[in-house]
Amino acid sequence: MKKAILLLAIAITGVIAVHAQGGGGFRRTPEERLKMVKEKLTDLKLNSDQTTKSDSAFIEYFRAQNKLFEEMRAGGGAPDREAIREKMMKLAGERDEKLKKIFTEDQFKKWKDEIEPTTRPQRGGGGNRGGGGNN
Repeated sequence: MKKAILLLAIAITGVIAVHAQGGGGFRRTPEERLKMVKEKLTDLKLNSDQTTKSDSAFIEYFRAQNKLFEEMRAGGGAPDREAIREKMMKLAGERDEKLKKIFTEDQFKKWKDEIEPTTRPQRGGGGNRGGGGNN
């Protein structure tokens, strides 16, 4: 019985560790991502028209991103990081052009300077990987 509990505890710890690092194939849906962004946009005090239009711009952006990720996975082999980066930048640029037409100048500035950076996935530091310390 003790062995079973120990194995279960180890398995749960492993699942939690993988999930915390963003592994395990877990990816949010465009609708879940929209909900997260909308929570961050409350500071912009959007009116109902702005909210509707920005929701549309974001959901379109998130769906295009998902399509790009699916194409990348279906392609097999090592992805061309530079090509993917360029496509992602293009998608973000198209989204921002739409948002410029929806938001006021101040709202857009706040989006770019304060809110957008918080929407990007954070990469874990994981300690000193450089190895150039004083050993």
